Amino acid sequence: MKRGEIYWATLVPRSGSEQTGRRPVLVISHDGFNTIPTWRSVIVVPLSTSDAQSKRGPTAVWLPKGAGGLSLPSVALCHQITTLDRQKLGKRIGELKPEILKAVERGLLVAIDIAV
Repeated sequence: MKRGEIYWATLVPRSGSEQTGRRPVLVISHDGFNTIPTWRSVIVVPLSTSDAQSKRGPTAVWLPKGAGGLSLPSVALCHQITTLDRQKLGKRIGELKPEILKAVERGLLVAIDIAV
């Protein structure tokens, strides 16, 4: 697994306004961690197809249909960064092109208030 790949994941248990259920997630953790078999955690951004989520501002990054193998236009919810155990990841869907991953990275910077 590597940064920029999209997987199906099971996001349960969750609570409140957190994204839940089976949905695509984008791996954003550093490949140095992702390649270590004994490192059981992975940092991800949940994806959504909700029109309401797409209006959340600069932390909701639009992903066009086909990006990274997605069958529907989606939104990367950078304000919902989360850590999962790798066992919650399922089938690999695909990988984002570098320019689209860069847009998600900009959304992450806004979400955690980091200026570069």
